[in-house]
Amino acid sequence: MDDRPQGRDRLRELLDAVLDEENRTLADMAGDAYSSPYHFSRRLRRDAGEPPVAMRRRVELERAAWQLRQGRRVTEVAFAAGYESVEGFSRAFARTYGEPPSAVAAGGPRDHWLPAPNGIHFHPPTSLWVDATEAAGTPTGDPVTEQLLQHDLDDTRALLELAKGLPEETLHLAVLPGHRVLEWDGEEPSVAAVLESQVFSKEVWLASIEGLDTPARGDGDVLWLVERHDAVAPRWLAVVRDIDRRGAWGDRLVDALCEPPESFVLGEVVAHVLTYASHRRQLARLMLRMLGVPVDDGDPITWSRTRRSLR
Repeated sequence: MDDRPQGRDRLRELLDAVLDEENRTLADMAGDAYSSPYHFSRRLRRDAGEPPVAMRRRVELERAAWQLRQGRRVTEVAFAAGYESVEGFSRAFARTYGEPPSAVAAGGPRDHWLPAPNGIHFHPPTSLWVDATEAAGTPTGDPVTEQLLQHDLDDTRALLELAKGLPEETLHLAVLPGHRVLEWDGEEPSVAAVLESQVFSKEVWLASIEGLDTPARGDGDVLWLVERHDAVAPRWLAVVRDIDRRGAWGDRLVDALCEPPESFVLGEVVAHVLTYASHRRQLARLMLRMLGVPVDDGDPITWSRTRRSLR
């Protein structure tokens, strides 16, 4: 029987017990929560949809991924995560993230969050983030929006990887001379130009939303484009999820980067970015085929099935 004071957030107390640094075992967690291991585990499964030991292991791995991206040594991170050996940690990490810890330390996954049934994630430096919309089943309230966002970012990354293997002259060859996607974006006659606009469109809209200066355009250098994409992708995802979380689709943005300043509805901005991002991805594929470069069709169904099979 729980004889702790009434009126408190019992689930939060149980979560605190799961994630307390001192509680390494189920018995430790349950004892800290003034509960038996059986009832402790049963309550967490019911209310958070995840066994306590599995939750702790996932959050520890999320923290480890974030720490590795900050330049921490694998050995240090492994023991901080509660593993008895670096080898055991490395196996668990590679099995979960699909790459060894050393790859993450060199620039690994963009997002340290792992799939969670309850929206509970590690939030740096030592906190948790409880994503209420993810707890409902998807990081945004609408699974279609989430799929469009994730597919766009992953598909753009795949095209950039393909572009990295092409000769410079192929990348910059004017396959469609004079071609423009949007009048104000200038000509996009080559694979390099299309991919540059694909990345820049998110950079410039984020600058407007976040109140930053106008970002500089690149020269189509594909390695720099990859770096820019990897930097802007998690920011863009976080901003759109935040708009959805706050129900702010109808909010207006006065974009001072425009001459003269112009007002935009946030829902329209996201729709604009996703529409032209999809167009540019297929335009890049068209150009690549015209150049004799094999490329897939970019079908979101194929992407989604592959993604599910890797989980």
